[in-house]
Amino acid sequence: MNGLQAYQRVNTQTSITDADPHKLIQLLYNGAIERINMAKARMQAKDIEAKGRLITKAIEIIGGLRSFLDFEKGGDLALRLESLYDYMERTLFEANRHNDLKKLDEVANLLRSIKDGWDGIREEAVSQQQAV
Repeated sequence: MNGLQAYQRVNTQTSITDADPHKLIQLLYNGAIERINMAKARMQAKDIEAKGRLITKAIEIIGGLRSFLDFEKGGDLALRLESLYDYMERTLFEANRHNDLKKLDEVANLLRSIKDGWDGIREEAVSQQQAV
């Protein structure tokens, strides 16, 4: 591992350790989007092995996002997000199987939309956590 990779790993671990629950979910969204973008580059370079690993990692991250859903507090929104995450996972699987850049773009755009909404409630979420 070169010095830059070591620095990035420590920096990522520190970010995760210091993250509040809202920030942790932001990091997961960022990680999934980043893996999809990297998979697109690997797909275009015809690096099938790396593409597959990156898409698998994105699917795992979306599974992690799904595990944060609170169906008691989230109600209908949590159910809709669960369905959307399921759709994203299946779409990524198909993108991997068929080398479909459009499907990767579709999932990345969905994740960005959800992340934008999540980012928009940052102050409210943090103030609620501090009140508890």
